[in-house]
Amino acid sequence: MKSFSAKISKIGINPYVPLPLLVLNKLFIESGKNKGPIPVQGTLNGKKFLQTLVKYSGEWRLYLNTPMRKAAGIDVGDMPSVTIKFDPGPYSIPIHPKLTNSLTQNKRAAAAFKKLTAYRRKEIVRYLNFLKTEQSVDRNVEKIILHLSCKEPLQKNITPYKDKNYP
Repeated sequence: MKSFSAKISKIGINPYVPLPLLVLNKLFIESGKNKGPIPVQGTLNGKKFLQTLVKYSGEWRLYLNTPMRKAAGIDVGDMPSVTIKFDPGPYSIPIHPKLTNSLTQNKRAAAAFKKLTAYRRKEIVRYLNFLKTEQSVDRNVEKIILHLSCKEPLQKNITPYKDKNYP
């Protein structure tokens, strides 16, 4: 685990700390890559976090979301103590049982779900897992199945464009 301190800056609305080159190189070695997102774990002023390092506008940054900053009692302009290391995972999110059951019952929707990008599947699963009521889960599982089954258009009241040169 590497330690450093850095001033919290902001890009757009996103607070972050830049990583020292030595720390960054150590993370590249630990993760076996220097491209794409790199999952990390560590502490901010002694408070644990899990996060993903990303490269944006040519620089690697550790973005600090609101729960991370609140737990550590820090904000933009502060200079927290940071410890960080590569986090090998695993990072799987369990599929909500109601979605699993619905996909089992609807082969067409299941096939369409499998064809989605991994990111899109993860976002659907994550969304369902964070819903607070069973009614919301039921309603959203139904919408997802209808959409995957091509029984519900993405947008309503849209007339398809008809070109004279095509049937």
